[in-house]
Amino acid sequence: MNSQDFKFYNPAKIVSGNQALDSLGYELSQLQAQRLLMITDRGVLEAGLIDRVNESLEKSDDISTVLYDDVPPDSSPAAINAAARVFRENECDAIVAVGGGSVIDTGKAVNIVVSEGAEDILELKGSKLRKPMKPLIAIPTTAGTGSEVTYAAMIRDPDRNEKVIFASYQLIPDVAILDPRMTVSLPPLMTAATAMDAMSHALEACISNHRNPVSDAHGFAAIKLIRENLLPVIKNGENIQGRSYLANAACMAGAAFSNSGVGVIHALGHALGGECGVPHGVAMNIFLPHGLEYNMSEVKDIIAGLLLPLAGPEVYVQTPKDKRAEKTVEHIRKFKDHLYELTKLSRTLNEAGVKSNALEAVAQKAIKDAAVYFNPKKITYEDAMALLEKAFQ
Repeated sequence: MNSQDFKFYNPAKIVSGNQALDSLGYELSQLQAQRLLMITDRGVLEAGLIDRVNESLEKSDDISTVLYDDVPPDSSPAAINAAARVFRENECDAIVAVGGGSVIDTGKAVNIVVSEGAEDILELKGSKLRKPMKPLIAIPTTAGTGSEVTYAAMIRDPDRNEKVIFASYQLIPDVAILDPRMTVSLPPLMTAATAMDAMSHALEACISNHRNPVSDAHGFAAIKLIRENLLPVIKNGENIQGRSYLANAACMAGAAFSNSGVGVIHALGHALGGECGVPHGVAMNIFLPHGLEYNMSEVKDIIAGLLLPLAGPEVYVQTPKDKRAEKTVEHIRKFKDHLYELTKLSRTLNEAGVKSNALEAVAQKAIKDAAVYFNPKKITYEDAMALLEKAFQ
């Protein structure tokens, strides 16, 4: 540990379980919400998941909803501003975000716009939030981003080809509802990519220079749950118990990194997403072993300790103490290979369709990303280029 002096903040109420969605009406009543803006995307709508949410509200006669379903794969200023107009035109008083990280981040960003009385989310870039937020409930349909309990909203500015991050404790949703039925329709590739996003959150939280005992506890538990449940869920998407454990893992990993920060893996991933449009979970899967190797000189003992939740007690005990850090990275690479065999989840930048002539721009963006502040080892442009070249092959 860097220090025993730390702060850990996670005010979101977490409702988890196979029938967790049934509590939505009650949670809204506790927030005194009556006129909802329900934010989602077309994929979630076409999968019938909004019907399931509406069914949970059938007994709540005093609650009405307005739907906005045009959220893109990477949340955009245009979508946020349009949803905010719908909120105002219909005199809504609360937001329910049903979807993956992009949808939930859109919900947070819409909350910024309507609460701060702005017209354009980009007007508030770099501004401190000064007004109380509207009630916000997050219902994730993936098990990866942990956005349902984090203080950040990330959007893609298409005009600048970059990710823009809004961060404030006020953005943490009031309630996170984790119902595994909402993730059952997630195909194997998306299941793998989002879970590896959660894995990267947990691992980077544990090696961050702002790590603390509570974030460690969340991170270790999340790593173990993903290791035990991801492959069984990919092989059987109807595995409700496994889906529930993955949802819990993503949530705990989100709480962990919200308090400890992430690092170079995320800095590279943010830059790659902004510059090349590579989905975040895919980027995390690609960069994960390279980021751990880069930080080995600073936190080797910590990386060695991560072998226990990542590979299990037998592998941990059988591996000599001075070889455990390298074994951790080796195990991640083997895990990636297994996921590729099952889902074709990209292991390299080349497999993800990234062109080599984009690497310089990605490196330039990565070294300016806020995540590098939490990385155990400082990173230069040359370091970022070296990591990108390793990840390309």
